Amino acid sequence: MTLDQEIQARRAEIRSDGYAMSIGEIISLYRDNELDIHPEFQRFYRWSDDQKSRLIESILLGIPLPSIFVSQREDGVWDVIDGLQRLSTILQLVGHLKNDSGDIVKPLILRKTKYLPSLEGKQWNNDNPSKTIGTANQLLIRRSKIDVKIILRESSESSKYELFQRLNTGGSQLSDQELRNAILTMVNPDAFRWIEHLAKDENFQSCIALPDGMLSQRYDMELVIRFIVFRNLEDNQLRAIGDIGEFLTDKIVELAQSEQFNRMASNENTAFEKTFSCLAQSFSDRSFRKYDSGKGRHSGGFSISAFEPIALGVGHNFERFTSASDLCQIKQISKDLWSNPDFLSHSGMGVNASTRIRYNIPLGKKLFAI
Repeated sequence: MTLDQEIQARRAEIRSDGYAMSIGEIISLYRDNELDIHPEFQRFYRWSDDQKSRLIESILLGIPLPSIFVSQREDGVWDVIDGLQRLSTILQLVGHLKNDSGDIVKPLILRKTKYLPSLEGKQWNNDNPSKTIGTANQLLIRRSKIDVKIILRESSESSKYELFQRLNTGGSQLSDQELRNAILTMVNPDAFRWIEHLAKDENFQSCIALPDGMLSQRYDMELVIRFIVFRNLEDNQLRAIGDIGEFLTDKIVELAQSEQFNRMASNENTAFEKTFSCLAQSFSDRSFRKYDSGKGRHSGGFSISAFEPIALGVGHNFERFTSASDLCQIKQISKDLWSNPDFLSHSGMGVNASTRIRYNIPLGKKLFAI
């Protein structure tokens, strides 16, 4: 297929429209359940009250806002793809925003801004008139317009999440996994909840022993996804990995959308739970820390270079480990890994993730095939 043919084929997958809408119209769509801003996404976004207040300042000053992107569902409802935080801020200000339990979120109390310091403490509604933004400013906000770009329902099924990923990559403050979680929630909420459930497994959490900062960005869920994705790949497929972040996103979405998802999830549950049960009994929080044979102890923090061959090595062979002596073998193999020249040459500084994965996961599978 030529470049022109590829462009034509891809352009044919997306049908779009767009026009300016008043904020009042957008609020009405939300109240009538014709606009879905995915309240479960709120956990992935971290706008402060200062950031929210700056958005309201921009509207009041007449500063144009970036376009909102929505995807039209079969039932006609619009799913917000990009602009969720802006819309959530506006809806919270006017007192209509709901959380994922269907409860109204506490209305926004504005903070002072660079150009409008008198916004401090103001609300949309308040029994004390001096604490409201005033009727004139309410009308100003309601009548302000936002450009809405609509991905029509005739577009391909993958267009929505693909656009969401492209619009949010780089421009947001989300970690790779938080963005991946948002996409999963959009594509298959059950898949997201399943991965989140696995991440809460006590044995798994004790083995990875991540610092709070990494947990807050849901790196534990990325590790679950690495386990699931890499366990379902052949060694030759590992050699085709380019950008690891994009690869993980594409593969987990592909699995989440597959007709075999439920059967695959059941199989992976068993493999995941037994793998980290074995490792927790063997090492607990030392499972993926560097082992110093000279000192006879583990040191340092979590190592992704160790996680991949050890977790996947045990994960591919978990049915072999049934006795106390088997757990002793897991211990010894894991310790010996840190003096294995093949492992060391493909780990650490200067080795990119795709190269590391290409060599160390097959190595782990081989070493633990006892």
